[in-house]
Amino acid sequence: MALLRPKSQISIADEISLRDIHPDLQLKISPRAKRIALRLDTSARKMNLVVPKRFSMARALDFAIQHKHWIDEKLAELPQIITLDNGSIIPLLGRDRMLNINYDRALKRTSIILNDNEILISTNLEDPTPRLKRFLKKEAEDTMANLAREKAATINKTISDVHIRDTKSRWGSCSPDGRIMLSWRLIFAPWDAMDYVVAHEVAHLEHMNHGREFWRLCETLCDNYKSGKTWMRSNGHELLRYG
Repeated sequence: MALLRPKSQISIADEISLRDIHPDLQLKISPRAKRIALRLDTSARKMNLVVPKRFSMARALDFAIQHKHWIDEKLAELPQIITLDNGSIIPLLGRDRMLNINYDRALKRTSIILNDNEILISTNLEDPTPRLKRFLKKEAEDTMANLAREKAATINKTISDVHIRDTKSRWGSCSPDGRIMLSWRLIFAPWDAMDYVVAHEVAHLEHMNHGREFWRLCETLCDNYKSGKTWMRSNGHELLRYG
């Protein structure tokens, strides 16, 4: 029986075999895994074939082949990537906005204006995406930092700092010294969902756990606790498709 080699020793033929099954199928060797399994990574948009150490590579490939239809189906169900191009429509702070990009090489700088139904970009850049992302991150920082501090004030707590990050595995965090981290991509969520995540992290200023009192406070701090929490659980992975 051909045993599964450490990842550094997996042959090129093995890697090719995985890609033949699906180009977004990748191998993950786990010392804690008790059995072989398929795990969808929505943030990386990959399907992980998780196998225990010293598992038969032939059996692992056979398992993936047997589940090829399921792999194809789950990866196909992932929401399509939405690029930040002219004419694209993105949800922003609870409203759909169209990107209206006007290119003029005679311009000396890029200007971005956020209107009710559009984001107007006038630029001399052939690809203004990085500049637009900086603008969106600043909007996220201003909106969520203010929201977090308003909520913290209602429970007589002080936030030492709010950091905006491009995280893949979690939407926010709160440290014991009062620092809150939030994903800038929350700006693409419905308002209730963004509000829920901010309230969740602010509640940790009082309770550094997920006990009953924490959830009661989180609900109190939310505009619409049930709607926001439900949306994030069901649709949060969709926030990764923008840009």
